[in-house]
Formats: sequence, structure tokens, C-alpha cells
Amino acid sequence: MCGITGILAFNLVGKFNLINVTAATAALSKRGPDHQGIYTDQFVGLGHRRLSIIDTSAAAHQPLWDEEQRYAIVFNGEIFNFQELKKELESKGVTFTTHSDTEVLLKLFILEKEKCLNKLNGFFAFCIYDKQEQTLFIARDRYGIKPLLYLFDEDKFLFASEMKSILAYGIEKTLDYSSLNTYLQLNYIPAPDTIFTNVKKLMPGHYATISKKQFTISYYYKIPYERNSLSYNSYDDAKKNLQSLLEASVQRRLIADVPLGAFLSGGIDSSVIVGLASKHKPDLHTFSIGFRDEAFFDETEYARLVAKHFNTEHTVFSLTNDDLYRHVHSILDYIDEPFADSSAIAVYILSQETRKHATVALSGDGADELLAGYNKHEAFLKSFQPGLKESAAKNLLPLWNAIPSSRNNPISNKIRQLKRFGEGMKFSPQERYWHWARFANENEVHSLLSSASKEKLQSEVYNGRKSEILKTIPSDSSINDVLLTDMNLVLPNDMLNKVDLMSMANGLEVRVPFLDYEVVNFIFSLPGDYKINSKIRKRILQDAFKELLPPQLYNRPKKGFEVPLLKWFRNEMKSLIVDDLLSKKLIQEQDIFEYTEIEKLKKQLFSSNPGDIHARIWGLVVFQWWWKKHIKV
Repeated sequence: MCGITGILAFNLVGKFNLINVTAATAALSKRGPDHQGIYTDQFVGLGHRRLSIIDTSAAAHQPLWDEEQRYAIVFNGEIFNFQELKKELESKGVTFTTHSDTEVLLKLFILEKEKCLNKLNGFFAFCIYDKQEQTLFIARDRYGIKPLLYLFDEDKFLFASEMKSILAYGIEKTLDYSSLNTYLQLNYIPAPDTIFTNVKKLMPGHYATISKKQFTISYYYKIPYERNSLSYNSYDDAKKNLQSLLEASVQRRLIADVPLGAFLSGGIDSSVIVGLASKHKPDLHTFSIGFRDEAFFDETEYARLVAKHFNTEHTVFSLTNDDLYRHVHSILDYIDEPFADSSAIAVYILSQETRKHATVALSGDGADELLAGYNKHEAFLKSFQPGLKESAAKNLLPLWNAIPSSRNNPISNKIRQLKRFGEGMKFSPQERYWHWARFANENEVHSLLSSASKEKLQSEVYNGRKSEILKTIPSDSSINDVLLTDMNLVLPNDMLNKVDLMSMANGLEVRVPFLDYEVVNFIFSLPGDYKINSKIRKRILQDAFKELLPPQLYNRPKKGFEVPLLKWFRNEMKSLIVDDLLSKKLIQEQDIFEYTEIEKLKKQLFSSNPGDIHARIWGLVVFQWWWKKHIKV
């Protein structure tokens, strides 16, 4: 696991940017604390920061060259089937000088070019430079576990693992107002777009070639989902297949030459991963985070239960709200593109504490998007065939709107959920999906933008991007259509982005067994009712591993990571928000937002009916902090 960056200059103007390769590489130091490697020639620069996991020797440092010094690779990720691929290559006469998966990937590419991507089981973003042809080849893994950003213009091509590295090249910084519009709704920016007009993200499952000002992007993988031809007949057979595929995936992800552990929240997903891993690694170390001041969200009791059940060495990081708050400024400072999933705070601290004991951690990420684990999946199921309760929720919207709602306690949170469900029932399936994915609607965001921002917002661009995201939700949509859209939108742009950014900020590699492509392909061959019905979410996962897990894990509500934003905003962060980030002076100086609308949001924040305002305020806090650091200076 590492950080990568590089440049291919097309002319003398582009060549001037080569002086920035060292700074761009250094910007990724937290991703790779173990070694920095840089190569430059007349028109090319490659930078690598290494977090040593497999073959920790200096021989595996990057950029790594082949024996003929024609090809060089910078690689971020892991190839879990590299040993099988190495044997295959050796049978064809290929020789190796290291024990690393990096060299296997390089030699496989030399032999098979882009066709090698379909053979890789792992997660990755990499670049291979062909010195003879003066070309670059870049690729990203199937589901976007590892990030890869790039800039292409008439002078140069730049790429990097994070935006802070791209910015180190001294690029022009022009806000993309369509991205801002989407961000203010979702609290993240979907690929391929970024907050800047000239920087893009390579999409998951895609690769690109760059040569003499020619830039071509192609895909090598899409989830093999045929909505009208799901033909898996036996539920029992499906359970057995899931058991064997997931166990094989976990086994593959236990390969490491450094200490390895697992996140354990006490939920079904991470407990299944820990249960399978402990069968093959008896000394497994597990890690949990607890919230001492927030008993409703503390699941450490269940995590301890699972750890005891599987006899793991278990460590609990029990945190107060003050402990959480102490990290907020560090997290805001590390975010280099607006990203406002507040659970990133908990992931950051969990990663920081885990890194003191291990360099690699397994996690249960991906199961909710694959197998229908969220509230919205249950809501979608109800919306497909609405009964009296669903009609009542819609018809009683005026009542729900009149009752104060928030996430502060179970009752007000239920009102919030009823309101959200009732609103969603008014829309078409596509707009319903968008409504349940966002924290603010399009009218609210439009009102929030200043006149100057509205002039720069290109509605046709925004609408085109939104249509592209929602194209997998047809009018006769099913739960599998919703899950496919989650896999394309929510998983890479929110969940995986959060885990990568927060774990890499602490030099920790996180591996996700649920996102082995064999597991994903299999799950998308299954009917929707294998995943969710009116009684249970993640049905097949819960049934397949019932005998493995402690019975106490079943039939209890899903909680997930929550942090006490509302309390902080009203207390510790009040001055930062009111007097600085959302002050009248700064808002008017920026001329991005309309202050009268900002004032309304601040008023709602301190009212008895905050609703989901904390999420919108956090989105603004993140943006304003980012803007002051990266734009204002």
C-alpha cells in the first residue's frame, strides 16, 4: 500500500513541471512512511511513497524496473494472487529478482499488456512507463478501493493517489460548480469529477494510455449483472457458495510480511470476516472503537463477545466525545478535496490506534452495498409494493413536518425517518434514489449559492452527470438495481474513499474481503430476495454464517458509526462555525454562498428542530476549511 504520482510532459512548458515531482511525492508521505523513490528523465517523472507489506526489502522499492530498463512501475495496492501468477510466468521462462507482487504485476503487463488486468485479484492503482515508446499506462481496480486522480492538458499529463499531490505541481485551481452543486447535496463528489474543472478521477474498472498528447480511456470490468436473467435456483446452494468464496477471499487477504489484524465492530459483517480469518490465523488481533459518552452507538459489548467467541487478541479503544473532537482539526487539515462523511472521524481514530499494533487490517466494508444492509434498502423494498403503512407515511407528511426531528434520540430519529420516507414516496424510482442519497435537495442548494456561483453553474453539465449516475435505476426498478447503483456511486465515492483517506493518513492498509471480484460477481447473480425481504436485511449472509457466529448478534438493530456533531457544533465548535467558517465576513468575501441562507442554516442548527442539519453544516465546515487552506491562500 503506497502513494504514487507522476508526469509525462508533451513540450517544454510541460517539462517545467518536472521540478515539482519531489514535492508531489513528499505530499504523499503519510501513505508511504517507509521509503521515497523518484525517477526523472527528459520528459517523465515518477514518484513513489512506500508502505512495505510484501517483500519489505530494498530490492522491492519503487519505481521498479525490468531487467532491460525499458519498463518502470509505480504501484499502490496488493495483488493477492501474485504467487499463482508468478508460477504461471515462470513456466513461460520469466525470471524474478524480488519476492514482491509489484514485480509480478510489471512482468505480467510486459507480457500481456492491458489483458493482464482481468487476471488480477486485488486492489490497485498503478502506472507503468514504457521508456522506449515514451508512454504511460494507468489502471484502477474493479471497485475503486484505491484512488487515482489525473490532469490532462495540451502540455502534460499528471497523476497521483491524492489531490494534495496533484496540487503540488502548481496547477490552475478553477472550481467546478457542478461538482460543488453535487457535493452540497451528497457530501461527496462522484467520480470521474472532482472539485476542480481540470482534475478527474479514473473510474473503477478502467485503464488509460497516454502517448504524445493522445489520451484514451477504456474499461476492462463492469459488474456482470443481467437484471432479466438471474437464474440461481437453490438458496441452500447459494449459501454454500458464498461460504466458500468468502472464506477463500479472506485467506487470500491474510498474506503479509508485517503484523496483520482486523477491525471488529460487533456487527455481522466484520464478525464474519473475523470468524473466517481466525480459522486460518490463530493469533489474530482484533480492534474496536467504543464511544464512552454515546451508549446508544457503542457496540463494544458485541465486539468483545465475538472476540471471545473466536479467541482473538482483542483491543478496545474507548473514546470520549472530547477524544473524538481532539482529532477534528487534523482530519479537516488532511482532506484535500471536500468530503464530508462525518464517520470519517471515527475511522481516522480507529486507524490511528490500530496502526500502533498492526500495519494491515481486514474490514467488513462493502457488505451493506452488496447485500442490502442499509435503512434505505428496506425503504426501497417497501416502496416497490406499498401497503397501508407506506401510504400513511406519505399522506401524513404534514404531520411529520410539524413534529421536531433529529438524530438526538430514538423517537425524534424515527420522526426524521418517517419524514424522509414519506418525501421519497412522492418521486419516481430515480428521483427517489437521489432523494434518499442526499442531505439537501436541488432547490435548497440553489438557494444557498450566490448569484455569482449560479452564473458559473452549468445546469446541463450537472443534469448530465446526474443522469449518468441514475441510469441503472429503471422505472420498474428492483432491489438489485438499487444495489448496483450503490456499488457504482456510494461505495467508491463515499465508503471506500473514506476508508482509504483515513487509513492512509495513518499509514495503515485496509483490506476488504467482501470486494473480491469472485464474491461480487457471484452475489450479483442472485435474486434480490436472497439479500433482503420484509423480515431481514443481508439475508443470505446472516443465514450462511449463522453457525459460525454467536447467536446474540442476530435480531438486533444496525447502528453504524455516528459521531456527536450536533453537540460539538452547539458547544466546542460554535465559535469556529459562527465567527469564522460561516461568518458573514468570510461568506461575503468568498461570494460562493448567499449569506442570508447560511444564516438560516445556523439558526436551524441551534433550534429545537435541527433534523439532518448537522450533516449540511458539516459539509459546509469541510468545504470552508478546505477553501481557506487550498484556495484563499
